Amino acid sequence: MSTPGEYYRSLPPVSKTYGVACLMTTAALYLGLYNPWTIALEYELVFKRFQVWRLITNFFFLGPFSFPFAFRLIIIAKYGVSLERGPFDKRTADYVWMFIFGALSLLVMAAIPPLYIPFMGPSLVFMIVYIWGREFPNARISIYGVVSLKGFYLPWALLALDLIFGDPLMPDILGMVAGHLYYFLTVLHPLAGGRNLLKTPLWVHKVVAYWGEGFQVNAPVPSDPSAGIAFRGRSHRLGGMATRGSSPEQAQTRDQGPLQQPKPAADGVAFHGRSHRLGGR
Repeated sequence: MSTPGEYYRSLPPVSKTYGVACLMTTAALYLGLYNPWTIALEYELVFKRFQVWRLITNFFFLGPFSFPFAFRLIIIAKYGVSLERGPFDKRTADYVWMFIFGALSLLVMAAIPPLYIPFMGPSLVFMIVYIWGREFPNARISIYGVVSLKGFYLPWALLALDLIFGDPLMPDILGMVAGHLYYFLTVLHPLAGGRNLLKTPLWVHKVVAYWGEGFQVNAPVPSDPSAGIAFRGRSHRLGGMATRGSSPEQAQTRDQGPLQQPKPAADGVAFHGRSHRLGGR
């Protein structure tokens, strides 16, 4: 059985960072270190007093220590980690972009007065639940050990539970809208023959590479900025090639062996096109 320290170190970087940030924000509130309204989303203060931190800090507040807070933290630790280790495995920049796009979508929706919520953290967490349900539609899950259902219906089941418990439904609905918008633009629309309208920007790749955590397949930037840029041109052995007038046969003789045909990869030819998740992957 792993210790808490081993479990913490085994968590993927993005989910771990967001979960710890939410936990520290609530712990600081419990210790009386700040007033929660100093980090709430308030557009009037953002534009008139330039308190731009409110656009970010409101996503890290999941409420005071309570059962709803613990449940949202469990969602990050279970479904957020499952996404990062599953469909977003070795795609750290894409996972970070999912969070950024979800936050931007929620900020736009919160600018509409009937949809305004001072703290959008619960909505961002519910977006994780919705995307997980679309990525794992046939996974069997259990609600409090009473109801067993497929993963596709998990967001709707949690929405029904909030309705039964008397919790506000607006954060859940906004999270579902943001999650569906992301999934439609990155998966459903490309599968229908359209373009990927939500490709991860280059600056996100650079931030992840500078961060030095996670791994991105086919990243447009080197994973370690201090390592320099890899050489992609044609390579020649210095001092081992023939002069300009030498024939290929003479070059083979100096290399002490005939030219060998490249061996096919054991796992097949590498795929160079765009990939899309099929069948829930």
